[in-house]
Amino acid sequence: MFDNIIELLPEIAKAINETLLMMAICLTAAVLIGGSLGIVVFLTSRGQVLARYRHFNLVANALINVFRSFPFIILLVAVSPFTRHIVGTSIGPLAASVPLSLAAIFYFARLIEQTLRDVPRGVIEAAEAMGATPRQIVTQVLLVEARSGLVLAMTVLAVSFLSYSAVAGVVGGGGIGDLAIRYGYYRFQTDVMIATIVLLVIMVQGIQLLGQWLARHVDKR
Repeated sequence: MFDNIIELLPEIAKAINETLLMMAICLTAAVLIGGSLGIVVFLTSRGQVLARYRHFNLVANALINVFRSFPFIILLVAVSPFTRHIVGTSIGPLAASVPLSLAAIFYFARLIEQTLRDVPRGVIEAAEAMGATPRQIVTQVLLVEARSGLVLAMTVLAVSFLSYSAVAGVVGGGGIGDLAIRYGYYRFQTDVMIATIVLLVIMVQGIQLLGQWLARHVDKR
């Protein structure tokens, strides 16, 4: 039963590396761009320190909602011309990282906004009363008070986009999903399909356990 798996060990190792590459790119983009966007959307919402920029908030919210409404497989195909323009091809892990990053940015932006809403309003008002600037409110109040929730939000992001990276295999995106499609589905090698499922389960469990441990560790309440 395991003959196919042993024979494909180099392919499996390559698929894992490709999946990790896609995850690294999309998570980095999500944290840097999506995290910043989520913070700004929160700050410009009604009753917050930058509420005077209400028009930006409306546009940003609309943009986030539009991108989050796309099923990932459709987004993958829809942005393929943009992907080819950026990386020169529409297949492979680097190409799949483009739609993954776009989806992750707006997904994480919404997670960040919702997480920051759990910070007690009184804490923010106290910082404002002491003359804190918006930057100080973000770095010394919001990110500190919400750090446990932020870790859990990143955990949810990583687990969700590990699944999305597997979906990218349907259109030749590489990674574990591509291996499952090419060998487990098209060639009816059930053992390879089971091996890819086990790999994904192990990775998800590892991410979830690490995220929960970190969230407990940073929660000082």
